[in-house]
Amino acid sequence: MSEDIAYREKRYLIMMGIRLVCFVIAVVVFVNGGGWLTAIPAVGAIAIPYFAVVFANGGREPSGRERFQPYEPNMPQRYQPPAGTSEPHGGSNGGQPGTAEPGGTDIPGSSGAPPRSG
Repeated sequence: MSEDIAYREKRYLIMMGIRLVCFVIAVVVFVNGGGWLTAIPAVGAIAIPYFAVVFANGGREPSGRERFQPYEPNMPQRYQPPAGTSEPHGGSNGGQPGTAEPGGTDIPGSSGAPPRSG
């Protein structure tokens, strides 16, 4: 890991050194009346920092695909009523509100009951 970091630091410093040289050349060419030729090293001095940072931050990449796993959502399993039950809502009470079976719930608006207002 430290070898990788040292390599990236060295590459970054070399690229920034090249940028400094481009900047100095651009200034010298501009002072000597180079006209549009000044733009060539100036563009290098402007563009090189972007690439230097991108290369310096591009660390070690995974070597194989075994590290990547497909996304599998953690979804709850669908409710399957017990075998032999044919009543769709509420069991033996016919799904009437206010008559919840033991262990069941009576939620307004869920079994045909009108929703509560305000």
